[in-house]
Amino acid sequence: MTAELVRGQNHPLTQTRLEIRVSAGAPVVAGATLSDDEGRVHGRDWVAHPGAPALPGLEVPRQAAADHRLAVDLDAVPEAAHRVSVLLALPTGPGDPDRFGAVAAPFVAVTGLDGSEVASYTITDLDAESAVVALELYRRQGAWKVRAVGQGYAGGLGALLTDQGLPDARALAGEIGEAVARGHARTVAPPPPRTAASGASAMADTGAGASVAGAAMPSTTPPRPNQPQSPADPRPAHEPQSARPSGQTGPVNYTHPGRQAPAPPAPAPTAPPGEPGQPAVPVAGDATGWSMDERLYNQVWGMFEDLARCVAAYRSAVDFADSRMEQELDKALSDPRSRIGGQGDAAREAARAKHGQLVDRAREALDRDLAQLAAESAVVEPALPPAYAGWDNPVWHAYRSPMEIPMALRLGDLQLPESRSVGLRIPMLVRLPLERGMWIDRGRSGADALTDSDQLRRRAMRSAVELAARLLAVYPAGEFAVHVIDPAGSAAGALAPLVRAGVLAGPPAAGVGGVSEALARLTQRVDLVQMAVRGGAADALPPDLDTAEQLLIVNDFPHGFDDRAVTQLRYLADEGPAVGVHLLMVADREDAAEYGPVLDPLWRALLRLTPVPDDHLADPWVGHAWTYEPPNVPPGSRILEQVLEEVARARREQGI
Repeated sequence: MTAELVRGQNHPLTQTRLEIRVSAGAPVVAGATLSDDEGRVHGRDWVAHPGAPALPGLEVPRQAAADHRLAVDLDAVPEAAHRVSVLLALPTGPGDPDRFGAVAAPFVAVTGLDGSEVASYTITDLDAESAVVALELYRRQGAWKVRAVGQGYAGGLGALLTDQGLPDARALAGEIGEAVARGHARTVAPPPPRTAASGASAMADTGAGASVAGAAMPSTTPPRPNQPQSPADPRPAHEPQSARPSGQTGPVNYTHPGRQAPAPPAPAPTAPPGEPGQPAVPVAGDATGWSMDERLYNQVWGMFEDLARCVAAYRSAVDFADSRMEQELDKALSDPRSRIGGQGDAAREAARAKHGQLVDRAREALDRDLAQLAAESAVVEPALPPAYAGWDNPVWHAYRSPMEIPMALRLGDLQLPESRSVGLRIPMLVRLPLERGMWIDRGRSGADALTDSDQLRRRAMRSAVELAARLLAVYPAGEFAVHVIDPAGSAAGALAPLVRAGVLAGPPAAGVGGVSEALARLTQRVDLVQMAVRGGAADALPPDLDTAEQLLIVNDFPHGFDDRAVTQLRYLADEGPAVGVHLLMVADREDAAEYGPVLDPLWRALLRLTPVPDDHLADPWVGHAWTYEPPNVPPGSRILEQVLEEVARARREQGI
C-alpha cells in the first residue's frame, strides 16, 4: 500500500533499487544531490544534473520535462553520503514560468522497478519559489527511509545549492541553466487535459495522515458540483496555493489536489443537479477512487479541506474589514478639522458601517458554505463503513468481521468554532497500517479545566479500550493483536470488555517484571522482523512468530518503568511502526517530568489525542486550531460488547 506523505513525514524503504517519478504541470528541471550526515554537499561531483546526469547510484534526466523518472540504486551510493535529495527547478528561458505558484502542484512518487508505488508526495504551499527540495532519501541505523521535504527557494537553484553548503553554488546553477537551454528544444511539454473519453487516469494510492494526501493528478478538472464557493475577499498570505493549470494567472483554486483528479474507471456517483440558483444535491461517494471506501475517504478529506478553506476565507475577510476600518478611523482622526463638530462622528459611523457590511457579506458566504457542507455530511455519515463510522452509526449493528484491511480508521471528529453553529464535524481519518503510535493525554488542559483528575484517568483509559476495540474490529480476524501493560492494575475496570471477550493476546502485564517481559518480547519481535526485512529473508522468521500487527497499550507510564524499560519503549515508538508494532500510551506528561528532555523524542513521535474535546490539533495547510473530539461509545449502549463478541467469534473460527 502506498504511503502518501505530508511535509516532514518519513517512510521506511524496503528496496534499494528505486525510481523517483515526477509529474508537474509545466517542464521542470530534475536533479539530485548527495550530502553527508550534516546535510552538506562536498562538491560538484556530488550533484547530478542535466549537464552531468550520472553519479554512483544516481541518474537524472538530461532535459527539462513535465514528467521525469530518476533512477536510484541505494546500494551503489558512496558510504560517505547519508542523504540523497531530489531537486526540482523551473527553467529560466523566455516564456517559462518563474514561480511554482503559477503551475500545478508537482507530484513525486517513489516506486519499485516494477512500478509499484512505495510513497508519494504532492508539493503544495509553493508560491514565489522557483526551486524546491522535493524528497530526501536518508540512512538511519543502517536502513534507508524517504522523507517529504517540500522546501522551496525563491532565489532559485543557486539559493538551494548554497543552502546545502556547496561552495560554488551560483556558478554551478548557471551551468545547469546553460545545459538546460542547450536541450530546451527537446523539452517535453505537459500533456493535454485528459477527459473521461481519453482514457483512465493513473491515480496514486492514498496514504497518511491525518492527515494528509495527494496523487499524480492533472489540475484541469473542475471541482465537484457541490463544492462550496468561498467569498471573493482577500486571503491571508499563509493560505496554501494548490494546483492550477499551467500559465493560469487568475485566482488560485484552493481545492486540495486530491479533489481534482479525473475519475478512475469505476465511476463515482454523480450529484443530481439542484434547482436553478441552488447548489447540487450532495451524494455519498462523490469523489474519485477505485472503490466506494476510497471514494468516501477522499470525499471526507475533501470536506476537511473545504471547511478549512472557507473558514480561512471568512477570517481573512474579517481581518481585512478590521484593518480597513482602523485605517479609515486613523485617517479621519488625523485631520484636526474633523475632530470638531459632527464631521468626525459621521466619518466614524461611515467606517463602522462599511466594516459591518464587509463582515456581514463574508458571514453570508460562510453560512452558505457551512450549510452545503452540513448537507453533505448528513448524506456521507450514514454511508460510511465501520472503519470510518462513529460508534453511534447503525452500521455497527450489522458488523461482521472483515476479509481485508480498510484504507483508514476513524480516530475521532474535528471541528472549528465557526462550524459549531450548524453542528458540522469532520471525521478524523488516518491511513492504515498506522505509521506512528498514539498518546492519550490524561493531563489537564484548557478544555477540561473543571474535570476531576481521576475522572480524566478513567476517560483516557476508556478511550484507549474503545480505540483498541475499533482496531480489532476493522482488521481481519487474526491480523491484529493487542497487548496491555498495566503495572498497578488500576485499569482493570476499563479493560473488562476486552478481557471478557477474550480478544487480548495475553493477560495484562502487571508489576515491574511484567513490564520488562512484555517490552522485551515486543522489542525482540521488532529486531527479528527488521533483520529479516533488511536481509531479504522473511521466510527465515521463527515459525512461532506472530506476524499480525501488534498494539501495545501502556497505562500509568512511567510507573513500573526502569531506565531500561524506558529505552525499550522509545525504541518501539521509533522503530516499531515500520514492522507492525504500535504504541498506544495513556499517560500524563507531567508524571514523567523527572526524565526531563530525555523523553521529548518519545512524545513527539506519538500522535497526541485527548479523552475530552480539546483544540490541540493544527493542520499544516492553513494553520487552523481544530477541536478534536474523541469517538466515545454512546452512554448506555452495548455496541462495544456486541462488536467484541463478533471479533471473538471470528477469532475462534480461525482457531485463535
